[in-house]
Amino acid sequence: MIQRTLAQAELGETLRIDTVGGTGELRQHFLDMGVIPGAAITFVKYAPMGDPMEFTLRGYQLTLRVADAEKIGVSPLPEGEVPASESAPAAATVRHPGLGEMGGTVGIDERTRDHSDPIPEGQTLTFALAGNQNCGKTTLFNQLTGANQHVGNFPGVTVDRKSGQIKGHPDTDVTDLPGIYSLSPYSPEELVSRRHILDERPSGIINIVDATNIERNLYLTMQLMELDCPMVLALNMMDEVQGNGGTIDVNVLEDALGIPVVPISALKNSGVSELVEHALHVARYRERPGRQDFCDPTDHDGALHRCLHAIMHLVEDHAERANVPVRFAATKLVEGDELTASALGLDQAELDTVERIVSQMEQERGLDRAAAIADMRFSFIERVVSAAVVKPRESRERETSRRIDRLLTGKWTALPLFVLIMGAVFVLTFNVIGAFLQQLVADGVDSLVTLADEGLTAAGANPVLHSLIVDGALNAVSTIVPITPIVVTMFFFLSLLEDTGYMARVAFVMDKPLRRLGLSGRSIVPMLMGFGCTVPAVMSARTLPSERDRRLTIALTPFMSCTTKLTIYGFFAAIFFPGHAALAVISMYVIGILVGLLAALIVHKTIDTGEAVPFVMELPNYRMPSAKSVLLLVWEKSKDFLTRAFTVVFVAAVVVWFLQSFSPTLALVEDQQDSILAAISTFVAPLFSPLGFGDWRFATALVAGFMAKEIVASTLSVLFGSAAEVMAVLSPLAAFCLMVFCLLYTPCVAAIAAVRRELGGRWAAGIVVFQCAVAYAVALLVRLVGLALGLG
Repeated sequence: MIQRTLAQAELGETLRIDTVGGTGELRQHFLDMGVIPGAAITFVKYAPMGDPMEFTLRGYQLTLRVADAEKIGVSPLPEGEVPASESAPAAATVRHPGLGEMGGTVGIDERTRDHSDPIPEGQTLTFALAGNQNCGKTTLFNQLTGANQHVGNFPGVTVDRKSGQIKGHPDTDVTDLPGIYSLSPYSPEELVSRRHILDERPSGIINIVDATNIERNLYLTMQLMELDCPMVLALNMMDEVQGNGGTIDVNVLEDALGIPVVPISALKNSGVSELVEHALHVARYRERPGRQDFCDPTDHDGALHRCLHAIMHLVEDHAERANVPVRFAATKLVEGDELTASALGLDQAELDTVERIVSQMEQERGLDRAAAIADMRFSFIERVVSAAVVKPRESRERETSRRIDRLLTGKWTALPLFVLIMGAVFVLTFNVIGAFLQQLVADGVDSLVTLADEGLTAAGANPVLHSLIVDGALNAVSTIVPITPIVVTMFFFLSLLEDTGYMARVAFVMDKPLRRLGLSGRSIVPMLMGFGCTVPAVMSARTLPSERDRRLTIALTPFMSCTTKLTIYGFFAAIFFPGHAALAVISMYVIGILVGLLAALIVHKTIDTGEAVPFVMELPNYRMPSAKSVLLLVWEKSKDFLTRAFTVVFVAAVVVWFLQSFSPTLALVEDQQDSILAAISTFVAPLFSPLGFGDWRFATALVAGFMAKEIVASTLSVLFGSAAEVMAVLSPLAAFCLMVFCLLYTPCVAAIAAVRRELGGRWAAGIVVFQCAVAYAVALLVRLVGLALGLG
């Protein structure tokens, strides 16, 4: 009999998972998300374009591509059977601790305490804040630290590292780890979190759990407990659980886990002070989790229990030397984790012994190694949830989300509404709010430049110093600062959309078309932002789940025509295509999109043939965003952009000033025609002759345009003096080719600075060369086609 797969599920059908296919990290990710044999899963709907698929699993919404769903074998759920994960105890009167209150069943003497002395007063206590995505972690971090935080990068990866002091406790430092579902090495974020805890050895872990989806969230909690580090569990969104008729017996939960559990509402700042008090206590007194063995006390996990303890005895000395918790090491070896095996330094004989022990367990247990570990964890969670949780009725948030999704992810409404929402964001950013703020800032910068110019003139400053300050340093200021309001406004709206949960739906809707280019649906937002400004587009790509997707998406964003290039299009369209100016401008956007898609397709089919990461993603409920979190995020992005972009822009501005201001004999020039830049342009200009614009003045404008694209039009206006003179040296076909070249050649220095920030100097330089080569090739092709059609 041919086994049925999850991809063949009917709408609304609930099935039992029998087998989980796939290999390596993908299969492990399936298991970590709760896709394990025996679990019940309900098919909700297809994305508007027929792929991916949305399911309900263990109380949350999961998306899988059809191709991945085909790897999961299913069978009908026997009539009348209620899966353990969906059952709940009958409602009962439970003394429910208020927000911030402890259950009290796990006293200080009952928790595992380190034999060493407490950490002395005054010595910094370090904490790792860990939790699933969309569990309120950022909100809690902001409540803990307020403005006492700084942003950097984890070494070696483009994942934000936020840390800060707990308010009122200057001898503390909290690091906000990336939102993750597991400590398995599936994504850079999971590796970052795992390495930080294992290598940095924080004084304690604050694990935040979404109480409305406790079963899903406790999976990470169990792995964190295996790290044998003092920790406290923050049970977030308890107000929602209570508001929907549910209860959680914190006493029972504490007793089962052996760690302090504190109910909180991070959004309302309720219970946070009590959470801090308990976190400081367990860290200072080195109180480690009281439980790390999660096997079923019956025979259900007997084979796995024996397997784990046999491996623990085998590798105990290796784990101690490598400073890796022995229970964590044994569990990861059973899963087949190569990072752990390498860290322990096991010899071949020991590795062979581990494999024999695991093979024996698989035969006895009837499950493969990774599935056995996942089943053990979820079985433990089901027992804990059954004993401690009275599940609420369907939450108002879930009911509201389902109604909203009928429109925002509906087959016929998803794309039109997406266009309307993103259009509104663009209009507000580039034509209303952002434009207004940009004009205010630009006017202020212009006043500063004028004031400095007049002051230096009145003071009789040296001409070189005068030019360096006004045309060099202040030119950098006038280039980068006016962009900031656009970046701030764009990130403000994107933060709102992200916090509400809509961005996850955008990825769900757009995944299928982008996958043909080797990208995932998450890449659509950075690409669309490129039409406004390449800088925030590049910066937003850091949220993508894989390094490969980040690189390819960032390489494509400059092909999307940013708003500043409109000055170039408008300049040439008004002169050469007065009756068809709109058509000429629209054609630039179309060419940019087509060239970008073609470049992505070619790269995907030749250089980088890998596929986008599997679309295994949770769709969170829609929620009201936290104003404090949004504003803090906007502040962080703005500060990060200004501090990092200014360095590259300032150097570039000074270099361009020097080339424009001095002759080859290093004499200060009055006419740009005598400058080093003009000499370089005269030398380079013949390269552009095949494209139809070989005049040195066009080369000069293009070099100057590296600073900012709007400089191209202003430079040409100065060098030519009139439209008639431009028309005297340029044909309409050549003008169109020049527009195409400006569309596609290197992005501005601020964008390159952003690329360098995200991917490094080699990638930034490579993108400059790549863009220029593509621009030249496409402009030449347009010229040849035009000549062949007799348009020259």
